[in-house]
Amino acid sequence: MTEPNGGTTASEPARDAGQAVHRIVVPPSVNMVALLGARDEVLRAVERSFPRADVHARGNEITVTGPFGEVALVERLIDELLAVVAAGQSLTPDAVERSVGMLRQQTKERPADVLTLNILSNRGKTIRPKTLNQKRYVDAIDEHTVVFGIGPAGTGKTYLAMAKAVQALQAKQVNRIILTRPAVEAGERLGFLPGTLNDKIDPYLRPLYDALHDMIDPEQIARLMASGTIEVAPLAYMRGRTLNDAFIILDEAQNTSAEQMKMFLTRLGFGSSMVITGDVTQVDLPGGTQSGLRIVQEILQDIDDVHFAYLTSADVVRHRLVGEIVDAYGRWDADQQSLAQARASGPRQPQDRLAPQNPYGRRNRVR
Repeated sequence: MTEPNGGTTASEPARDAGQAVHRIVVPPSVNMVALLGARDEVLRAVERSFPRADVHARGNEITVTGPFGEVALVERLIDELLAVVAAGQSLTPDAVERSVGMLRQQTKERPADVLTLNILSNRGKTIRPKTLNQKRYVDAIDEHTVVFGIGPAGTGKTYLAMAKAVQALQAKQVNRIILTRPAVEAGERLGFLPGTLNDKIDPYLRPLYDALHDMIDPEQIARLMASGTIEVAPLAYMRGRTLNDAFIILDEAQNTSAEQMKMFLTRLGFGSSMVITGDVTQVDLPGGTQSGLRIVQEILQDIDDVHFAYLTSADVVRHRLVGEIVDAYGRWDADQQSLAQARASGPRQPQDRLAPQNPYGRRNRVR
């Protein structure tokens, strides 16, 4: 059988019922080191992802033995990895794990299409989505005027939006980039910081500057900011303005009030695009203030040309532990909500109240 990538596969009878043995012949034009990785690190990642299958490489042949379903998935994975190599992109164990996740989800998008979508290149570094949800988020920015990117820390919400903004500026689709975020703690702490107002606000905007430096040469950033082509400012500076022909990004939007969110969205002018990013689980607003990012999902969910893109812990592209930390906090929050509901609905007996659970796992009773 000939594969789309030019390789061939052959099936052989297996000794055990329900088992298959398939042989994949990689085209001679493919560098096996590029496919299998330095010291076979990519091959090892494939083996870890399919513990029920045996994967062996010899020369330009890869033999897969195991359950029919697992063998078929390995074949599809090798085909996707060959497509990534053919596009000139290097493979990593992380790319293997993410490709396997997409294949197991049986999505219509091919992993190779996700991993080879280049947004921006600068100084030898290429910015591209790494997960399916990230690709859908990037595609939504191309297709809609207003896009909300909502998800936990480390999912690339702001970084990918910044890359799309720089791409749009370079392609002359917009005349300027405007980056803004709320300085939530400004009322409490800015007075204690040294310097002018701009000096005091700068720490809140620093993450946006850091992302810019990854995408544009430093000497160009200074020139573009001096000319007003790139503007980085606190959200309060947006009031009263109409922003035409601009790519506008609101970062940390969970820290806007409902009124601030409305104010920002109504700044939209002709020829502009807006991306609003935030994490609704990390709201730093004073007690009693509702997050504008939470409310806006109900208000604008049926408006045409407004899109809500949701990312999850599976889309975290920082250290592996970040995703696990996000999941752990999610489980803890769910447990706390369930406990609160149970206490609210259960009978109250003042003589036998339940006290908070102690760190040793036992439940104390207050009498």
